[in-house]
Amino acid sequence: MTMHSTGLTNENGERVVAALDQFQIETPSWGYADTGTRFGKFYQPAAAIDLGDKLADAGEVHRLTGCCPSVAVHVLWDFPAGSDPAEVVRLAGQHGVSIGSVNPNVFQDQQYKFGSFGNPNEDVRIVAMKHCRDSVELARQIGSRHISPWFADGTNYPGQDSIRARKRRFEEGLKQLHECLADDQILLVEYKPFEPAFYQTDIADWGMACLLAKSAGPQARVLVDTGHHYLAQNIEQIVAWLLDEGMLGGFHFNDRRYADDDLTIGSIDPYQVFRIFHEIHGYAFDQGGTYPEIAYMVDQSHNLKPKLEAMVQTVVVAQELYAKAALVNHAALAVHQSLGDIVGAERLLQRAFNTDVTEALVTWRRQRGLPDDPLDALRESGYIEKAANDRTERREQLGIVQSSSYA
Repeated sequence: MTMHSTGLTNENGERVVAALDQFQIETPSWGYADTGTRFGKFYQPAAAIDLGDKLADAGEVHRLTGCCPSVAVHVLWDFPAGSDPAEVVRLAGQHGVSIGSVNPNVFQDQQYKFGSFGNPNEDVRIVAMKHCRDSVELARQIGSRHISPWFADGTNYPGQDSIRARKRRFEEGLKQLHECLADDQILLVEYKPFEPAFYQTDIADWGMACLLAKSAGPQARVLVDTGHHYLAQNIEQIVAWLLDEGMLGGFHFNDRRYADDDLTIGSIDPYQVFRIFHEIHGYAFDQGGTYPEIAYMVDQSHNLKPKLEAMVQTVVVAQELYAKAALVNHAALAVHQSLGDIVGAERLLQRAFNTDVTEALVTWRRQRGLPDDPLDALRESGYIEKAANDRTERREQLGIVQSSSYA
């Protein structure tokens, strides 16, 4: 595999291929359906109507990219009352994917107006705990290893509630939830600095999430949503600390210009994503080539971009940046660092980031019978047009009303 045209040596090309072999990304069921903002929805004719559509779309993304074998599901949105978990597993397999992380919903119902696990009302906390325990049981039935609750809990005004009391409620709640886990399941604790709580969020940053995860038990880890940070925060430093503490459990990939914008990964700051991946590759190098178990997941809101195209674009960009980060020579980097050669060390990262890995990506795809360019292949396949036609007709039959304009 000679790659002189891209500047890649045989050795580096093989490093890219090896890195891609162990890089899998989970796509979210909700990323295929109509989504919106607090101000409204912008409908798309090809958007998924139900879980069957979502799994079909996820299967198409995996067929084109070869690295998205599982689908994250949302309990409230994907498993209405009376759902048969076995049927969902069968349907996922029919589309060439499996069910991945299970996401409870303890933020949408009116009873969670003042929080779930942090709510001062014990009755509400009991309801939230039952839903999360039911979600763990559902995960067990469908073979899912990751339980990924997102807590919107917090307060909007000073004095609204005791911050310390809310902390203790979360400690107790997460411990109880941890006790329900099967031996192979992982509880992912996510954090967010603000929204919808604007005075204080109960799990506002990685330190709080880490403390709560450690308090919950040995099967709890921290989930890093790349959009859940203030603009000035150094996310790769957070990743490095969590890796060193053995507490990094997973990612929700997206990008942001301001805060939790849920933009497609790498659309605003691809070098930041590269630096995050660099920390992971560097950690594996220090461990003799052994990578930590990390659940890589997408969590984006494709309100304007076509949903399937945006998902494939995200996956391809993530693969490219992960491959570029794999090119950093960590042995040489350690020498530069030991000598205090700041410029030499930084140039190693810059050269890797600026390397064209297209040919190596194409080589990897051809070896696996995948299209050279998954996004081009999607556009040429006619899948989106067919889905739009079929789903528009079904919406009419079901009486589902969407905006008549898709321009």
